[in-house]
Amino acid sequence: MFKIIEDGNVATPAGFTAGAAAACIKYPDRLDVAVVVSRVPAVTAGVFTRNVVRSAAVQVSERRVAGGIARAVIANSGCANACTGNKGIQDAEAVAQMAAARFGIPAEEVLVASTGVIGTFLPLERIENSVAGLSLDTDGGSKFAHAIMTTDTRPKEIAISFTCAGTTVHIGAAAKGSGMIHPDMGTMLCFVTTDACVDAAFLQAALRRSADSTLNMVSVDGDTSPSDTLVILANGIAGNPLLDETNGADFEAGLHYVLKYMAKQIAADGEGATKLIEVTVAGAVTEADARVAARTVAASPLVKTAIHGADPNWGRIVCAVGRSGAQMDASLCGLSLNGVPVMANGMPLPFDEDEMRESLSSPEVTLCIDLGLGTAGATGWGCDLSREYVTINASYTT
Repeated sequence: MFKIIEDGNVATPAGFTAGAAAACIKYPDRLDVAVVVSRVPAVTAGVFTRNVVRSAAVQVSERRVAGGIARAVIANSGCANACTGNKGIQDAEAVAQMAAARFGIPAEEVLVASTGVIGTFLPLERIENSVAGLSLDTDGGSKFAHAIMTTDTRPKEIAISFTCAGTTVHIGAAAKGSGMIHPDMGTMLCFVTTDACVDAAFLQAALRRSADSTLNMVSVDGDTSPSDTLVILANGIAGNPLLDETNGADFEAGLHYVLKYMAKQIAADGEGATKLIEVTVAGAVTEADARVAARTVAASPLVKTAIHGADPNWGRIVCAVGRSGAQMDASLCGLSLNGVPVMANGMPLPFDEDEMRESLSSPEVTLCIDLGLGTAGATGWGCDLSREYVTINASYTT
């Protein structure tokens, strides 16, 4: 149903261009300012961090997304512009004005995002100089994805095409996220573009639903960033009939596909990660129970270290579910590791430990928990916890 476009990115949908420049915000000679622009005003929607500590960019963009229309996003890495008071707000607005002046669009239609160190101010003069020389084109999406990286080891981008209401439409995206990832909408930014024509209320609802079952099911380290931002711009250039709750199921499925891809990419590239962990919970009483159980397991340091060491210490997984707050009867619980049952009806099952250790040494590990209480389920993603994670975060600002 969905065709992944080779080398697809945030500038793939019709009417979008992107680019990036180096402002030397934290590192010399590194792309760290990124811009994507729609040729025409786009319907916009967004989901932002629920951390009560909220970056200046989140506060500015959330207000502008509420207006329903945007033309551009300017994002920077190296400085989160968080815990910076009124000056931080003014600086975020100033950065939006720089992009607006450079590309001839209203400042109120420019969204902003920032990621990096908390408690430092943006170097406005260097950013302004970089924006002045920044050029946009349809091939600039890859530069955009590179410029928003912090401790990420690789860019995260995708674009798909599919038929929606009889018309071919596209969805493109770029994301970053490696540490401080436990989104509640780490540091996580995700920007989505589409040439589909979408009703504003449906776009917001579809984005929220898709985020809840994808990006909000990721945990690298259990910490929620003040900068988490997910926004989508829909410019309608594809010319399809207006999509809403009555005819937009295919579009929402495409959006979910893109965000699930990004969720797994972010989890797999967690700081110091060597393994992607996928946690599936079945048999829950409610979907909310399944989600909280899956996220608790994915975030558990004991589970993450066991997986890092390929240690089949499965009791840690069951106990993480037990403290999650989800309804659970341990006597009904079942568990499998990489498809091998190790527990059924609350009792241990025999398995070959040497074979299990070899299986858990693979780059992807699946944990499947059956609560045996109902029909609801959910899937979450995380990564192992390595010594490299400690090294990265023990010297992040030094």
